[in-house]
Amino acid sequence: MARQNVAVTTFDFDAIVIGAGHNGLVCAAYLARAGRRTLLVEARSAVGGTAASEEFAGAMVNICNCDHMTFRTTPIADELQLADFGLRYQNLEPSQINMAWSGGPAWASSHSLEATLDSIGRSHPGEVDGYRRYVRDALPAARLILQAANEPPTARGLVARTLKSRGKGAATLLRWSRKSAADIMRHYFRTDALQAPGLLVGPMVWGISPEFAGSGLGALTYAFRHVSTVGRPVGGSGMVPLSILRAFESSGGFLRTNSKVSAITCEGPAVRGVTLTDGTEITAPVVVSACNPHDTFLHWLRNPPPQASGLVNRWKAIPHADGYESKVDAVLSTAPRVIAAAEAGFDRELATTIAVAPSIADMHRGYQLMASGAVLERPGFLANTPSVDDSTLAPAGRHVFSLEALFTPYAHPGGWASSPEPRRWLELFGELTAPGFLDTIIDWRAVTPDRYETDFHLPHGHATSFAGGPLAAMRNKNPELTRYETAVRGLYLTGAATFPGAGVWGASGRNAATVVLRSN
Repeated sequence: MARQNVAVTTFDFDAIVIGAGHNGLVCAAYLARAGRRTLLVEARSAVGGTAASEEFAGAMVNICNCDHMTFRTTPIADELQLADFGLRYQNLEPSQINMAWSGGPAWASSHSLEATLDSIGRSHPGEVDGYRRYVRDALPAARLILQAANEPPTARGLVARTLKSRGKGAATLLRWSRKSAADIMRHYFRTDALQAPGLLVGPMVWGISPEFAGSGLGALTYAFRHVSTVGRPVGGSGMVPLSILRAFESSGGFLRTNSKVSAITCEGPAVRGVTLTDGTEITAPVVVSACNPHDTFLHWLRNPPPQASGLVNRWKAIPHADGYESKVDAVLSTAPRVIAAAEAGFDRELATTIAVAPSIADMHRGYQLMASGAVLERPGFLANTPSVDDSTLAPAGRHVFSLEALFTPYAHPGGWASSPEPRRWLELFGELTAPGFLDTIIDWRAVTPDRYETDFHLPHGHATSFAGGPLAAMRNKNPELTRYETAVRGLYLTGAATFPGAGVWGASGRNAATVVLRSN
C-alpha cells in the first residue's frame, strides 16, 4: 500500500512500527486506536509473518501450527473488537492427542481436567495419580503466568498478583524455574507416554533440550490447557493478523508493504525515523521494532546516541541462534486415520493435533545432533488435518494436512533443497496411519529453516523468542526485552523476543503499546 499524504508539522507520523507480524499489528492497532498517526512497515507483500495463512495447491495452509491458546487469554480480541472484523474461533476438544514413539496407547488432553483424567485412566491407569499431583502443583503457576503476561512485567506487579492469589503458584514458579523440565516430568510420571508429549510442546518447541537446567517452566504445558481453551480461527490462523489489520486501518492506521527497512535513524539522544532500502525516509518521534533485536540494534540502528553504546555492545556479544523447526504442508484426497488414536476411541477423522514425541533421552540427543546438521531417526511430530472441522480451508473432496518436525537444523549437509528428510517424515507418519496414506497426497511442500529465512526474513530461519515466564523477566540482563523501551529515546521493541514470548500470543504487542502510550 502506497504511503498516503498526511498533514504534518515536524514528523510524518506519530509512530512507525516495523514488522507486521501479529505482535507488530497488535501494537500498531492499539497506537492507532489511541489516536496516534501510525505507519506499519512490512518487508513482505502480506501481513502476519509466521502467524499468517497462504494459498497452496488450491487450499489454505497455515505458515505455522494453527492451534491458538495464549492469544485467547488476552483481552486483545475484545478490546480491538476483532469479531467485527471477521475473527471467529472454533474450540478444539480434545485439544491434543498424545503419543510416544516408544509405543503404548494414545491419550487425550482436554480443557476439562476430568475428561483428561478419564482418558489417562483408560490408557495409562498407573499415571492418573501422578497427573493429579502435577495439576495440583502446576495449575496455580500456569494461571499466574498467563495473568502476568497481560501487563508489562514489574516486580511490584508480580508481588501484587502473588498476594492476590494468596501465594499459590509463586512457589512452583520459583522451584520449577531452577530445575530442568525433564526432571519435573520424571517427578510426576513414569512413562514416555506422559513425560514426553508435554516436553515436545514445551522445550522442544523452544529449541532446547528438556534436560537443560532452568527449562522447568516448559513443563507447564499440560496445565495451560486446563486454564485456557485451545481453538482455531475459522479460515485459518491468518484470520488473526487479518482481523487486526482491519481494526488498525479502521482506526486510521497506514500500512506500507513490500518495504524493507535499511536504517533506524537517530537525531541527538532520540530516534528520528526509518529509511527504507529504496531510499525513502520517513520520520516519527516513536519507532517500534517488532523484528529481532539483532537486526534492530546491530544492522539498522544508525548514529545511536552515546547512552546506547552499552545496549549495542551487549547485543554484539549475544549469539543469534539457528532455526530448528520445519513444517510439511500437504493437500490430501482423504483425511488420515491414525491407528493409535482410533484404538483409543478417537475413531473419526481427526482435526485435533496429534503429538508424537521422542523419549527424553532422544530429545536431548536430537538437540546435540543439530550441531552436525543431523535429524533424529524419529523426530518430534505435531500433525493435524484442520480442514476436517473447517471446510473453508480446502475445496470439496480435499483436505489440508500439516506436519511439524523437531529438531531440524538450519545447517543441513547438502542443503535442504535436495534433502530426502521431508519425504522421510511423511513416510514415518504414514507408518502410524491406516494403509494408503502416501497415496492420498495430491501435492506437498516442505518449509525448512532456510525457507523461513528467505521467505519470512528470519535470520538463519530462527525467530528469537523470550522464554521463562515472569521470573525470567525480573532477572533478565537485557531490560529492553521486558520493559520494551531502549536506551534510545523513542525507540521501542516488541515481538517474540520480548516478554512473554513466542507463539500466537500478542501480549507483547499490547504491552509495548501500553508503554509507548504512557511515555508519549
